[in-house]
Amino acid sequence: MKSKQSSPPAWTDLIIRGLRIGASTIAIVELLRNDWIAAGLSSLAWLMFVQVERRRTALRPPS
Repeated sequence: MKSKQSSPPAWTDLIIRGLRIGASTIAIVELLRNDWIAAGLSSLAWLMFVQVERRRTALRPPS
């Protein structure tokens, strides 16, 4: 019997995930500090990283 081992995620996936987590954290911190412009820009960056991650997942062939 051959068991399937999941391969570790690619470096780009890890980088995008880290940027997404960082942007959301910065957005929350800036909202708590009442810095609305920085919070809005960080939220837009988070949204962009989420969309990129979803598109990369959708384009990946099933394994």
